Amino acid sequence: MDFEEMAVIDENAAAEGPQRRESGKRGRKPGRKSADKVDMKAKLERSRQSARECRARKKLRYQYLEELVADREKAVFALRKELERYIQIARDIDEGKVPERIHELLQETPNLDLKQEP
Repeated sequence: MDFEEMAVIDENAAAEGPQRRESGKRGRKPGRKSADKVDMKAKLERSRQSARECRARKKLRYQYLEELVADREKAVFALRKELERYIQIARDIDEGKVPERIHELLQETPNLDLKQEP
């Protein structure tokens, strides 16, 4: 072949456009219908199982969070009750009364520095 003949062949190939491959990896493959159905059924079953597991994890997570909230609410109520008790003691002291349980309360309280500065 001469150079001119090769140039003509190259020009004809370029004019036809890109060549299509018939044996690519993409797309549907003929003759695999039964295998595809089995694969699809297995895939759907795995998906359903995964969804069940996800819902179970979600349920456990919400139960844990609800328990955590309940514990925190109990702690808040206990702290409010304690605060009300301290407020009442402060009112009594402001009125010049000595609270009945002041000695017990002072013993319950951790070591506080009750010394007054000079």
